[in-house]
Amino acid sequence: MIGLTVRQMQYFEALAQALHFGRAAKLAGVSQPALSSQIAEMEQRLNCRLFERGGKLVRMTDEALALQPRIERILADIRDVETTARRGRPAMEGRFRLGIIPTVAPYLLPHALPELKRHFPALQLELREAVTASLIEDSASGRLDAFIAALPLNQPGLVSEELFCDRFFLAVPAGDPAFASPPVPPESPALERLMLLEEGHCLREQALAVCGSVRPVAMASYGATSLTTLLQMVAHGLGVTLIPEMATRPASVMPDLKIVPFKEPMPQRTICLAWRRNKARHDECVELAKIIRGLDAAVLAA
Repeated sequence: MIGLTVRQMQYFEALAQALHFGRAAKLAGVSQPALSSQIAEMEQRLNCRLFERGGKLVRMTDEALALQPRIERILADIRDVETTARRGRPAMEGRFRLGIIPTVAPYLLPHALPELKRHFPALQLELREAVTASLIEDSASGRLDAFIAALPLNQPGLVSEELFCDRFFLAVPAGDPAFASPPVPPESPALERLMLLEEGHCLREQALAVCGSVRPVAMASYGATSLTTLLQMVAHGLGVTLIPEMATRPASVMPDLKIVPFKEPMPQRTICLAWRRNKARHDECVELAKIIRGLDAAVLAA
């Protein structure tokens, strides 16, 4: 690693994550030629090819894959040193990299971001939306300072703070006779028409848990990647889907869609903020959790 600069390792990290020079340059906050030049110089100093270029596609070589965990550890250590040096300054200033799962991001961020800006005007928040497994991996490697996801995380190296509980409802086609008399018991045969997000989304696992003994069979091969897509499919009569309470208000205005409750006790998920144990930014993460917890539950559902 002798002769490499921190900047080059940061650009390597961005390109390894994006696998696209344009997107990597945007992640790193530099021009594409500047990033390409530094990667080329890095390859020259290491005397090996790190990325295979094929049009717009970029592929990591075996040498790059071997170096990646070492570079990530070095950058994580550097970030911890920088964070430690900031202690004693006003809380939550400068760069903070926050991850968030897709079934929370569009509903929480419009309310949380203005509050964070009001409390921490010097904060430079960088957001990454991804499924839970990716957020855990990015947190462990130091690419994220914290992330918002649903419990349980089952990761001993993480600390978490509960933020709020989010009840589950059902989104069904308007006028569907099977849901004319809610609430819906979790063992209802109508839940066999439940459509699921693709593998990797925690909402998929939560939906399967809610169903209990009912086996969803509808549209299993579609592998929808977003809740918005599922809701559009429901509105066109293709099935039903689970919807968190924070998403019910925007969904309720969709034509041909109806939101119905489950029978008590209603199923729910617990949303948390998580970060690496012994992380130098522990106090800031606790403060961030406090601000998000202070958002009114009615606001989150708006």
